[in-house]
Amino acid sequence: MPQIINNLVMYPRILSLDEIQDDSLFLWGARQTGKSTLLKALFPKARYYDLLNANLFRSLSRNPSLMREQLILLPKGSVVIIDEVQKVPDLLDEVHWLIQNQGLHFILCGSSARKLRRSGANLLGGRALSNTLFPLVSAEIDDFDLERALNYGTIPPHYLAKNPVRRLQAYIDDYIQQEIVAELVLRNLSAFTRFLEVAALSDTEIVNYTNIAAECGVSAKTVKEYFSILEETMFGFMLPAYTRTIKRRLVQSPKFYFFDVGIPNYLLERTPLKPDTADYGHAFEHLMVQELRAYLGYHHSRKQLSYWRTSSGIEVDCVIGDAEVAIEFKSSTEVRNAQLKGLRTFAEEHPGVKRYVVSREIYPRLVDGIEIWPIRDFLAKLWQGGVITP
Repeated sequence: MPQIINNLVMYPRILSLDEIQDDSLFLWGARQTGKSTLLKALFPKARYYDLLNANLFRSLSRNPSLMREQLILLPKGSVVIIDEVQKVPDLLDEVHWLIQNQGLHFILCGSSARKLRRSGANLLGGRALSNTLFPLVSAEIDDFDLERALNYGTIPPHYLAKNPVRRLQAYIDDYIQQEIVAELVLRNLSAFTRFLEVAALSDTEIVNYTNIAAECGVSAKTVKEYFSILEETMFGFMLPAYTRTIKRRLVQSPKFYFFDVGIPNYLLERTPLKPDTADYGHAFEHLMVQELRAYLGYHHSRKQLSYWRTSSGIEVDCVIGDAEVAIEFKSSTEVRNAQLKGLRTFAEEHPGVKRYVVSREIYPRLVDGIEIWPIRDFLAKLWQGGVITP
C-alpha cells in the first residue's frame, strides 16, 4: 500500500539504488515518475540540492564552485543528491572532483540528458552508474487497477488522481513549456504540437517518417529530429525490430511508444476505453510493453526488447533477447487459433523460443507449446522472474 512521505503519496518502488554504497549514480526518468519522492524516502539524511529552487539555481549557475566549498568538509562516503542536474551542466566538473578527491557519493537526478550531452558536459567518464525510474508497474501496486492503468497510465500522480484527464492535460502543457520552450529546443512550436498529436496516432505502430511529415507539414528530417527530442527528454522510446533472419525477409523500421500509455490516450481523446475495440487493444499492448521495459530496466538486463514482423505482415509483438521469449498481446477474452500464427511462424525459425500470449482470458492454458495467460497472472509471473531471466 502507498505511504505518505513528506506529504507526498508514495508506493513502494522496486528500484532500490543500493549501488550508492559503492558508486555514484545517475537517476533518469520522465517528469513526475517519482524520482524526487523516492530519493527523499531512501536518503532522508543526504545533502540535497534541488535546482528547481530558483535561488539555488541562480547561485550555482553563477558560481558552480560554491557547491565544492559547501561539500568539501563532508565525511568520505557521504551521499549528495542533485535534482534536475541538467539545468546546470557545469556542476558535473565539481562533482567529478569531489568523487575523485573527497570520496563523496552522488545521485544525479534528471528528466533529460539532452542538455548535458549537447553542451558537452562532463558525464563523469563511467564514474557514475545509470539508472532509470519508470512509471508505476503492477508489482508496486497491491490493488492494481488494470482498467485505470489502461485508461490513464501509471505516472504516480495520474494513477492516484480523482481527475486524471486534467492532470494529463497539465502534464503535457508542462512538458512543452519546461522541456521544449524553456530549453529553446526548437522554433516552430505549433508544428511540434501538431507532431505530438500525429505521433499519438503512431503509438505502438511502425514509424513512417514520410507519412508523418506529410501530416505535420514539415520535412521527414524534421520529424526524425522531433522523435529524437521525445527520446532524449524521455517522453517516448523506439522499440527496434528483431532483425536476425534465417529465411524470411523482415521489416527493419522501429515502432514508437510514448513512455506512458496515458499520454496517447489523452492526445487522441480515446478515454474511457471500451473493451474489444482497436483503441483498447492498442492501450493493452502499450501497457504490457511498459511493464516489460521496466522489468528489464530494473534488473539492469542487457537483453533487448524488440518486435518481429515479416515483409508479408506476420508479426510478434515482443521478442526478448536473442529469440529467448516471444510474446503476443491479445486483449480479447478468448484467444483463437488463428491469432497464434505469428508465434508459430516465429518458432519455425527459432525453435527454442518460449512463447506466450497475454490476454483477458480467465485461466491460463497451453496450446501447441504456446502458453496463454490472463494479464494479471502473467504480470505476477513476470515480476517473480518466471518469464525471463534478466
